[in-house]
Amino acid sequence: MLTNKENQKVPNVTFKLRANDEWAERSSDEIFNDKTVIVFSLPGAFTPTCSSAHLPGYDELAPKFFANGVDEIICMSVNDTFVMNSWSADQHTKNVSFIPDGNGEFTDAMGLLVDKSDIGFGKRSWRYAMLVKNGIIEKMFIEPEVPGDPFEVSDAVTMLKHINPKAVSSDEIAIITKPDCPFCTKAKALLTEKGYQFEELELGKDLSLAALKAITKATAVPQVFINGELIGGSDKLAAHFNA
Repeated sequence: MLTNKENQKVPNVTFKLRANDEWAERSSDEIFNDKTVIVFSLPGAFTPTCSSAHLPGYDELAPKFFANGVDEIICMSVNDTFVMNSWSADQHTKNVSFIPDGNGEFTDAMGLLVDKSDIGFGKRSWRYAMLVKNGIIEKMFIEPEVPGDPFEVSDAVTMLKHINPKAVSSDEIAIITKPDCPFCTKAKALLTEKGYQFEELELGKDLSLAALKAITKATAVPQVFINGELIGGSDKLAAHFNA
């Protein structure tokens, strides 16, 4: 049985990190005291669901969390600091802090350390998310105890609905991009700044140039769609928000 520790104090642990090629530490007191912090914990860095959905969701919605009183968003995993640092660099994450629970001390004290030896992982964290205020756990979203790696309740949207239901956007947004496109980067940054989640389609990977022309009558990227309406490129997106 997985443990729900709502209304309890977070475990007192000192985390070992590498920063600027030197060893460093962050304690539970330093992370949580007098702050509002979101922690989402996952089975492993670089794993599919963690990289494609769990982490990106919190990174994208970070501006909305910060606007609603959250001081820090932490991604935690029972991985060492070198792995977590490499994953952070690979994901180009800007709004999330990575905390390695390398020995599993924090996760074990939370009652959420599970045995994944059947897939060669050893002891890992069960997937969950929690909202901590001044060191006290206000809310936990623990994935159901079913086989595999469920991802149903610990996502960023569910957490944002708990904090402020009115902050959750129901808009459906898609953006067509290509690698190393500065205008695509500008458009994605604007969407993120406004607190929108979006689906990214990469030209040459997710759709062809012919499909782009057929859908948008254009050959340039980015092309942004909001609720099925073609907005256009980064300048038109900015104009849309200004209007």
